[in-house]
Amino acid sequence: MEKHKKILFQTLGCKLNFAESSAIGKEFAQNGFEICDNGETPDVVIINTCSVTDTADKKGRQLIHRMVRNFPHAFIIVTGCYAQLKSDEIGGFEGVDMVLGANEKVNIADFITDIEKKNRAEVHVVRFGQIRNFKPECSADDRTRHFLKVQDGCDYFCTYCTIPFARGRSRNASIAETVKVAKQAIKEGAKEIVLTGVNTGDFGRSTGENFHGLIKTLDNIEAEVRYRISSIEPNLLTDEILETVAQSRHFAPHFHIPLQSGSNEVLELMKRRYTTEFFAEKIYHIKDIMPDAFIGVDVMTGCRGESRELFMKGKAFIESLPISQLHVFTYSERAKTKALEIKPIVPMHERRERTSILQEVSDRKLREFYESQRGKYGLVLWEESKDKKTMAGFTENYVRQTRKYDEGKINQFEQITIE
Repeated sequence: MEKHKKILFQTLGCKLNFAESSAIGKEFAQNGFEICDNGETPDVVIINTCSVTDTADKKGRQLIHRMVRNFPHAFIIVTGCYAQLKSDEIGGFEGVDMVLGANEKVNIADFITDIEKKNRAEVHVVRFGQIRNFKPECSADDRTRHFLKVQDGCDYFCTYCTIPFARGRSRNASIAETVKVAKQAIKEGAKEIVLTGVNTGDFGRSTGENFHGLIKTLDNIEAEVRYRISSIEPNLLTDEILETVAQSRHFAPHFHIPLQSGSNEVLELMKRRYTTEFFAEKIYHIKDIMPDAFIGVDVMTGCRGESRELFMKGKAFIESLPISQLHVFTYSERAKTKALEIKPIVPMHERRERTSILQEVSDRKLREFYESQRGKYGLVLWEESKDKKTMAGFTENYVRQTRKYDEGKINQFEQITIE
């Protein structure tokens, strides 16, 4: 790679993508590249894409074309899930110089011998069964939170999902390697680290370890740091993990658990690995040992086979749970998934209506949770502010608080009474 050149990153999708872009950025920096500031013209543009829905694909296409149009002389590299799934499509886009899949982006520097524009894109993408590369990586967002990639890939093959094809089989580094990355982030000033992955709770599959062992080891690090666990499957959120978090010095009582549907019939169509009864038991166990825990729940609306009756049944189940917030997604058909074989098809206007209905449930749940926390003590980590007038931060159980801007409190913990 040529040195003393400017590089611009464009990242779409999940926090995992942002962690990966951060790691790629560090690799380029070590090879003499500089991150492009606003107003500067990049020599290289790396676009890290998402493909979780058709909308994500569309955003990826639009971003690629915009970068080619805005920077016609830049070396354009496209990677990420959209690149893995639609490499031939992207390779045909005018102005794109290189397409790298999930396996290749881990060692991206190995593929770039020069940054001269190509007549046609070089495509380096292996099939999902050959995706094996993995590195634990940590990135900081524009606030104070860091995202530690502890796992990648998924072996579940739910009927609606393309992620296993985009990211490959479940894999991870060892606990020792992962903790080393966390310690380095803490050394560099990280006060809050979110453990993230495609199927986070499946950590250890490729090393003979487990996620519980990882969180116990992280919890024993002597440092002023707080950890959060990102989305984790209910069947992998074991009682021993919950007990460890409940007694932890560093892990926040904050959980994000995919449900996807409150109907057992729909869960079976999705090939999910639990029932609503199991899910409810998990939620009530969390509230029993951590009464003030924040619980976010993923739900999908309009999946094929979800009749109006099954949707209403699922809505009633969700309303019965002591959860804090929903993340509601509208089902989107994805090529080559088993869900395409399921009938009947829910019309798009009906899917969107159901999304709106559950969003109202979510808003009500969040208001109720915030009201239940009023007057209690919380430990806030204050974040940087753009306007320099007010600043915000979150308590350990994810209650957002604001105060007058005070530069000395940025990235500092403060005990407060929740308002």
